[in-house]
Amino acid sequence: MSSTPENLQYTKEHEWVAVDGSIYTMGITDYAQAALGDIVYVQLPKIGESVVEGAVCGEVESTKSVSEIYSPVSGVVTSINDALSQNPELINSDPYSSGWLVTIEVSAAPSNLMSSQEYAQLTA
Repeated sequence: MSSTPENLQYTKEHEWVAVDGSIYTMGITDYAQAALGDIVYVQLPKIGESVVEGAVCGEVESTKSVSEIYSPVSGVVTSINDALSQNPELINSDPYSSGWLVTIEVSAAPSNLMSSQEYAQLTA
């Protein structure tokens, strides 16, 4: 069974966000990393790049497939997890902490985020 920490918010595309004022840290959920299998490569947006809620902003490649990453919010990328370039498997081992993907300074309130309970129902 996958975990869905209650302090995070989720999207139907299996991304999570942690909110700290206008800065949102995002990653992919435990459910998504388990479905993908062993992650071997991550393509992330660049710092300073604008992202749009619901639009593709990167991809995750596993031994099974390539999956697109969708931005949970609109804004500007303020940092990326450089550790993933050498160790993309951090997403598998620790999706909610050391496996985070990017931080985004939001430009508009997100409209599509779910609570952990709603996400757990989606993935049940």
